[in-house]
Amino acid sequence: MTMLTPRSPAKLAPPGRSRRERKAAELEAGTRRVGERLAAVSSRPAVRVLQDVDTSRGGLTHAEAALRLERHGANTIAHERAPRWFAQLAKAFWNPFIGVLVFLAAVMFWQDPADPGVVILSAMVGISGLLRFWQEYRSGRAADALKKLVTTTCAVQRRAGSGSAPTTFEVPLEQVVPGDLVKLAAGDLIPADLRLLTSKDLMVSQASLSGESLPVAKADTRAEDLGQHETADPVEADNLCLMGTSVTSGTATGVVVATGGDTYFGSMAGSLAGERPQTNFDDGVRKVSFLLIRFMLVMVPVVFMVNGFTKGDWDEAFLFAVAVAVGLTPEMLPMVVSANLARGAVAMSRRKVVVKRLNAIQNLGAMDVLCTDKTGTLTEDRIALDRYLDVHGAEDAEVLEYGYLNAHFQTGLKNLMDQAVIDRVDEAEEVVVDARFSMVDEIPFDFARRRMSVVLNRNSVLGAGGRAEHVMITKGAVEEVLDLCTHLRDRGESVELTERLRQDVTRLAEENNRRGLRVLAVATRTVDAPRAAYCVADEERLTLVGFLAFLDPPKASAATALRGLADKGIAVKVVTGDNELVAARVCADVGIEVGHVVSGCELDALDEEALRALAARTTVFAKVNPVQKARIVRALRAEGHTVGFLGDGINDAAALREADVGISVDTAVDIAKESADIILLEKDLTVLEQGVVQGRTTFGNTIKYIKMTASSNFGNVFSVLVASAFIPFQPMLAIMLLVQNLVYDIAQLATPWDRMDEEYLRKPRNWDAKGIFRFMVTIGPISSIFDIAMFVIMWNVFAADNEAAQSLFQSGWFVEGLLSQTLIVHMIRTRKIPFVQSRASWPVMVMTVLAVLTGLWLPFSPLAPSLGFVALPAGYFPWLIGVLLAYCTLTQLVKTWYIRTFKTWL
Repeated sequence: MTMLTPRSPAKLAPPGRSRRERKAAELEAGTRRVGERLAAVSSRPAVRVLQDVDTSRGGLTHAEAALRLERHGANTIAHERAPRWFAQLAKAFWNPFIGVLVFLAAVMFWQDPADPGVVILSAMVGISGLLRFWQEYRSGRAADALKKLVTTTCAVQRRAGSGSAPTTFEVPLEQVVPGDLVKLAAGDLIPADLRLLTSKDLMVSQASLSGESLPVAKADTRAEDLGQHETADPVEADNLCLMGTSVTSGTATGVVVATGGDTYFGSMAGSLAGERPQTNFDDGVRKVSFLLIRFMLVMVPVVFMVNGFTKGDWDEAFLFAVAVAVGLTPEMLPMVVSANLARGAVAMSRRKVVVKRLNAIQNLGAMDVLCTDKTGTLTEDRIALDRYLDVHGAEDAEVLEYGYLNAHFQTGLKNLMDQAVIDRVDEAEEVVVDARFSMVDEIPFDFARRRMSVVLNRNSVLGAGGRAEHVMITKGAVEEVLDLCTHLRDRGESVELTERLRQDVTRLAEENNRRGLRVLAVATRTVDAPRAAYCVADEERLTLVGFLAFLDPPKASAATALRGLADKGIAVKVVTGDNELVAARVCADVGIEVGHVVSGCELDALDEEALRALAARTTVFAKVNPVQKARIVRALRAEGHTVGFLGDGINDAAALREADVGISVDTAVDIAKESADIILLEKDLTVLEQGVVQGRTTFGNTIKYIKMTASSNFGNVFSVLVASAFIPFQPMLAIMLLVQNLVYDIAQLATPWDRMDEEYLRKPRNWDAKGIFRFMVTIGPISSIFDIAMFVIMWNVFAADNEAAQSLFQSGWFVEGLLSQTLIVHMIRTRKIPFVQSRASWPVMVMTVLAVLTGLWLPFSPLAPSLGFVALPAGYFPWLIGVLLAYCTLTQLVKTWYIRTFKTWL
């Protein structure tokens, strides 16, 4: 069987079932077939598998890879793709507010097809839907472009031609093809379904497929591997690595046997793709939307009944009630939300912040606790080898040599400290690696052992029996390496490591830690019985050689960035795998109040309730493993915090998923980038602070629109009820209400481009539906007071007190109502005094001025007769100015009282 044969179509399920049942059956059958195929691959010898996929141990040539990419397609699986433009267009009109408007337009058309209100309602529907479509379409394209800034790659071995030597280089995951040889190390995503050819201490996280929270050990595989007994479940096969899983430790080489939809993961993709669960942001918008709809459903029948009973004209009362319903419908809310998120994503990209999920913007603004690692955020991430010390604290070239050999020969994930050792030796040329050593085996690094070992052959030395002499060199965290040591090297002699000597060398390491240096121990031993393969159990009876001390200086910008985050109400907690002394020193250097440093082992002794209390009061966590990081995040969330987690390593992936907003960087390991919601193009807390500001601005402008619309609509309905009860004619024609609402809605389109006051940006923000209702019933009636004042003025001053003069009355209230609605934009958008202490952005200023000018022009325009307007007398305008000034003054006074009483505004 050749793995190059594309997957055949699934057989159709028997008829008589629902479409969903048939699809489920087809997916199940497809997954079963792929599982059987992979199980067969697992049972075959490695040589046979290479033949099946038509490749060799040197890998494919570039030309062969190109042909296979064309034949099999990109290495991608079914996922949530953006719908086609026409589907997006239809979806833009699918929301409850548009539905209300369409229903009301249909009712008006049924009453009178020539009613101009039908045209106005159609215009409202068109403006709201088309603008929402345009914003979402643009935001989708912008998000796709931003995601392309973050690429995920894997190491593939290929050849230039049939006779060329193989070369390992990075290619995007999408370009991996069947037959490729893939190199794996800690932190890598498995790019496709692989049959392992060689592997060493390989641990793989298979949670995405099996649900197992702990990594699974794969078999140590050699080139002559003959396969294993066939298993019904390919996830259980210990010589297979499946797409969608990730490497937590160890190294391996595997041959790709399936890509894209032909993988085990891809066969299940149809059931995995679908709508994401509701986020906090989505849930907030939904609650507010239905709050406003419920309010409309209660108030509109009341308006209809009052007008019908008091005027006796039920047809006119019905049309007026329809117009009021339109006025109560915030039809621009979906468009404003979409525009806010799209603008926020683009603005954040300019600040080196890539948003993978638009709704994560709000969570970023709501974040009140940030958990972050130390390296690269608080420090320069510029590790330099500062000193190499023997057990007495004196510099010793032998320590450097052993450290260099360990770093040079390892094939796994080289970290910054490995590179610092190599760079130091390359610069000084103090150690020369030549034919003296050759690689035998290695025991890769993992986050549980916190060390790694290489086994080298001393090519010029023969041991007992004339066999090659193997030397193991181990480098890692001081405590973990010391636990394996029985001797130490003292001036060239091997001395037994007594308890006193152990305390002395531990004290030496701690002294360097207190200076802010990260210390690694280096140990070695000559292997008694050399062999071809070694394992973790062989790391024993070591001789301590000395220490490597590294310096990662604090960032100059870290202290300022931390103060900026604190000013914005974000508590920063440092969660690091480093030891307590280094973590405390670095944190103190950047201005963090350290307090008691909690270590990972302390966390293991606590239940969830005790951990929540500890996490709330602790600032620095040290020596924590991946599971403990995730527990800390869960504990903080359980305490009611909105938690962000900033990390870039494989050990951060679980915590990134647990956080309300996962934040990573473009240089992070693959699985960290995949787990994150937001990616920073620069690992700097200053960049993150700018992203938080943009997130709060986005949320603030959304809340502005909701509170403006809700309070204005509530006030208008209250005014309509009063006028309907006491005035013998309609206080405003239905067509006038519709025009007023249309002009006001258009003026609101600039809301996403408004600025926010600095005071608002200093605190985390979240949805509060009760607060919106309280705001609506408190601020809304203020406009009704001055609407009623205008009724009295029109009735008594301008004698608009009968049906013959009703057009004058209606025109006067139309202008006052529209201008007061427009002014409320500036009153509500800030807790300060508008125009004096806080000015809106120029788009908002322009749109509100245009709305005011439109309202003043309409009674005098050529459209006036068809809309029912009459020209207003010159004496009307001083009264209008007085009413509007009094309205602004009272609103400001109520605003001051509201802020003092409820400690909030927007």
